[in-house]
Amino acid sequence: MHVQLNHPSRSVEIKGPKRAKDLLRELDLLAEAHLVIRGDELVTEDEMLSDKDQIEIRPVISGG
Repeated sequence: MHVQLNHPSRSVEIKGPKRAKDLLRELDLLAEAHLVIRGDELVTEDEMLSDKDQIEIRPVISGG
């Protein structure tokens, strides 16, 4: 699957299928601190991602 990461911006190819939480773990990212997006849809940690998916991973940003 094609994975686009932000902050810092980079692209990687990851072999699927795998769950979103396993993708984050493989990329050494905390699930609580990142959003996984497939197309225009937010993906939950337990959803399966396939080789054909285009994934974007964004850091969670909060402010006050």
